[in-house]
Amino acid sequence: MSSTARLRPAGLPDSLESEETLVMGVLNVTPDSFSDGGEHFATDDALAHGRLLASQGAAIIDVGGESTRPGAPRVDEDEELRRVIPVLRGLADEGIVTSVDTMRASVAVASVEAGALIVNDVSAGRADEDMGSEVAGLRTVRGTPPVFIAMHWRGHSDVMNELAVYDDASRDSATELEDRLIALREAGVEDRFLVADPGLGFSKTGEQNWDVLADWDGIASHGLPILIGASRKRFVSSLGVDRDAATAAISAYSAERGAWAVRVHDVPSSLAAVRVGDRLRRSARR
Repeated sequence: MSSTARLRPAGLPDSLESEETLVMGVLNVTPDSFSDGGEHFATDDALAHGRLLASQGAAIIDVGGESTRPGAPRVDEDEELRRVIPVLRGLADEGIVTSVDTMRASVAVASVEAGALIVNDVSAGRADEDMGSEVAGLRTVRGTPPVFIAMHWRGHSDVMNELAVYDDASRDSATELEDRLIALREAGVEDRFLVADPGLGFSKTGEQNWDVLADWDGIASHGLPILIGASRKRFVSSLGVDRDAATAAISAYSAERGAWAVRVHDVPSSLAAVRVGDRLRRSARR
C-alpha cells in the first residue's frame, strides 16, 4: 500500500505544523485506567507526569478524568471536572499543548476555558448530543475553535464488548464513523478542525482491531487527519511481547502511512518509531 500525505488540523500552534507525525502523551487522572490507573491521580503527580511526557517529546498531552477501559463505571460530572481542570490549567499555563479526553460537553467547555486546544471525544458526540454544537461554538486562547477528535464508538465501557458484532469490522466502523462526522458537521464543526480516530480497542475483538488497523484505506477514507490510539491495549498486549515495543511498531506503521498523531503512554519509544515511519514515508513519496 502506498503512503499517504500527512494531513493536519487547523488551529494549533506553529510548532505543531511540521511534516512529522506527532506523539500525544496519555495522562490519565484516574484511579482505575487499565494501564496506569492511580499513578497520576493527585494533581501534583499529574502535573509532574505531564511535564515529563512533554520533556520526552510529546507534542500534546491528552488529559482524561474518566476511564474507558471495558467494564469501567462512569464518574459524575463534578468529579471529572475536579480531576482534569487543575491539570489542564497548570500545563497550559506552562505553554504545554493540551487535549481533554472527555465525552461530556460541559467538561469540554470548561477544559477549553482552562487552556485546552483539543477536545478528544471517544464517542464522537454520541454520548452527549450537545457536544458537537458546544465545541463548534467554543474559541480557544488562540481565537479558533478547538480541534475535535472524533472516534468510532458504539457504547459505554459496560457494554462495549458485547457490541463487537460486524459484517466487516473495517468497513462497518468506517461507515459508522462517517455518519458521526456528518452529524458533527451539521452541528457546526468545520472539517479543518476535525480529526478521525478508528477506535482501536473499542467494541472490537482482538482480530477485528488488527483487521481495522491493516485497512489503512478505510482509516483514511474520511479525508481527515488521523489519530491512532493503540497504546498498551489488550490486542497489542496479546502478542506476548513488551507492550510498549509493540505499540512503537504500530506507531512506525502509522507514521509511514501518514497519521497526524499517535496517542501513547511511553513517549520515547514511539517518538523514535514515528521518526522512522516519517522517513520512510518521505522516501516513498519521491
